Amino acid sequence: MKKLLSYLWPQTSKISSEHSGTLEVTWYNGKKLLDTQNANYSYGLLQKVLEFGLSKVSLAHANSVLVLGLGGGSVVHSLRNKLNYDKQIDAVEWDEKIITIAKNEFEIFNSDKLKIYHEDALEFVKNCISTYDLIVVDLFIDTEVPEQFLTTDFCEKLLQLTTGSILFNLGIHLLEDHPAHHVTSFFKHHPEAHLTVLDHVQGKNTLLLIKKGHS
Repeated sequence: MKKLLSYLWPQTSKISSEHSGTLEVTWYNGKKLLDTQNANYSYGLLQKVLEFGLSKVSLAHANSVLVLGLGGGSVVHSLRNKLNYDKQIDAVEWDEKIITIAKNEFEIFNSDKLKIYHEDALEFVKNCISTYDLIVVDLFIDTEVPEQFLTTDFCEKLLQLTTGSILFNLGIHLLEDHPAHHVTSFFKHHPEAHLTVLDHVQGKNTLLLIKKGHS
């Protein structure tokens, strides 16, 4: 019924989260979205942004993907259903409410080829001993990437963990003095990173595509 009514007007349920504030699950024009008060978290504009970035990555020889920031699981959905990626995905999400929403509202849950970790992404990356052919970084509180994910140490560890590529969502409308530019500078000057900056994706997002390899 909500799906049908959503063609007339949006149908929204609100969930309070200690970490993410007020989360909104909305049926809109027959599609279900996960939003915060100021940003789309999953299945709306953000999914289109990340699908554009993923379209620039070769998945033909990728046997493992790490997603930092599960959200409602739209990256997993895109990999499986749009890009036909059927190999191992590990996803990290620190907000238990969001993990529950992903499961109950979007049917994203643990399976043979999807492992969801309820953990702080910073700690996961710090302690991880596995490597991944692709790492997708989509870590936000509302509209901002927390500053602990914009540090040299975090970026260095990402490079250590990947054998192939990193897709890093830096966010929207970045001013010249925004800390996110430190990430761009780090990968631009690192001898083991080949950086492509994808600006104005869907009008306002900045994505970084980093391919690992010696210059």
